[in-house]
Amino acid sequence: MGCMVSRLAAKFAFFPPSPATYQVKKRDDGRLVAVSSSMPIPLADDSSLDVLLIDTKRGNKIVAFYLRNPYARLTLLYSHGNAADLGQLYDLFVQLKVNLRVNLMGYDYSGYGASTGKPSESNTYADIEAVYECLETEYGVSQEDLILYGQSVGSGPTLHLAAQLPRLRGVVLHSAILSGLRVLCHVKFTLCFDIYKNVNKIRKVKCPVLVIHGTEDDVVNWLHGNGLWKMAREPYEPLWIKGGGHCNLEIYPDYIRHLCRFIQEMENITTATRLKKIRESLGLHKRSNTSTAISTKWCCRIKLRRPKCPACWKPSCPKCCCRPKCPKCCWRPKCLKCCWRPKCPKCCWRPKCPKCCWRPKCTKCFWRPKCPECSRPSCIKCFSWRCFVGACCGSEEKQNG
Repeated sequence: MGCMVSRLAAKFAFFPPSPATYQVKKRDDGRLVAVSSSMPIPLADDSSLDVLLIDTKRGNKIVAFYLRNPYARLTLLYSHGNAADLGQLYDLFVQLKVNLRVNLMGYDYSGYGASTGKPSESNTYADIEAVYECLETEYGVSQEDLILYGQSVGSGPTLHLAAQLPRLRGVVLHSAILSGLRVLCHVKFTLCFDIYKNVNKIRKVKCPVLVIHGTEDDVVNWLHGNGLWKMAREPYEPLWIKGGGHCNLEIYPDYIRHLCRFIQEMENITTATRLKKIRESLGLHKRSNTSTAISTKWCCRIKLRRPKCPACWKPSCPKCCCRPKCPKCCWRPKCLKCCWRPKCPKCCWRPKCPKCCWRPKCTKCFWRPKCPECSRPSCIKCFSWRCFVGACCGSEEKQNG
C-alpha cells in the first residue's frame, strides 16, 4: 500500500517540461553537444561546456552539463527544481560559474530533458550518486572540494548525498522542502509513504548549510526553509529574501551577493579546520602531552565539574556547602538534597554519615557498611554491616544491654 501511494505521490511531484528544451547530438569527432533553438547562445559553441551521458545504477541514462572555470577552486553540483531542465538553466549556470568562480555540474533527472527513464524519488537518488561518481572518476573532484546545491525538489537528492559524505565542503538549500507531504498539508509527523524526507536527513549533514528562501513563497512555505536551518548541525547565516517567491530569487541582488560570500568562506576553510571537523565527526579527541592539562579537566574519566543541586538548581548548593572529596583522586560527588554521597568511581571510598558521624569500615573490602540509624547501604561483598572495625549505634545498644 505504501509503495502504491508513493508512486501516486510521484505523479503529482514531478512535472518535467514537455517537450524538452534541448536535444543531445553527437558530432563527427564523437563529442556530444546540446542543441537548443530557444537559447540565445548556442550550446554547441561553448568550448567550456562538456555534455555528458551518465549511466545510473537503475539502468537510466541521464544528461549532465559540466561548465569549467579556469580560476575555480571548488565545484558546485546543482540539482534543479521541478518543471525545469538543463536547457532552461544554461544561462543561470553560466552566471553562477562566472560570479561564484566555480566549476559547475548540472544534470537532468531521469525523465527530464533528454534523460531516459521516469522521474521518481529513488531514480533521483541514483541520478545524483551517478553524477558524483562521474565527478570523482572523470574530473578528479573530491568531496572536500565539492558544494552541493539543491533547489526545491532538488533539495531531496542533495540532502540524500550530503548525508553520505562526511567531509563535504558545504551545502546550499534553495527554496527547499521539509518533505513532500508537508508541502501539501502542514503536518508535523512523517508518514511511511512520504517522499523526500529531508526533515530526517538534515541532521546527518556534517558541513556548513546555507538556506535561501523567499518570504512570499506560495509554493513551498518559508517555514520549510526556516525549519531546515534550525535543524542543521552547522547552520550558516541564512538568506531570507523579503518579497521573494519560489522561482524568482535569482533576480534579487542579495541572492548572488550572499552566495558569493558563502563560497568565499568555504574556500578559506583551511586544512587544519577541515581535519578538526573530520576528527570531531569520527569521535576522536585531541590528546594532551602533559598530565597537568588532563588533571585540570578530567578526573576518574569523568569531566570534573560541580553538578547542580536538585533542591535549589544551582551549580553549588549554598544551603549546605557540603562537598566531601575523595582523598585519592579529589572527586567531588553531587549534592542530592544534602544527604546522599555516591561512591568514587576510582576507589571504594565513602564519606562519613552526616547524621551520626559514624565511620567504621569493612575488614574485607574497606567499604563503609550500613549504619542502622541512617540506613546506609550494606557491604557489597559480605552483605552485612556487622563486619566493621569499631563501634556503631547498634554496638552501643548491645553494650548498654
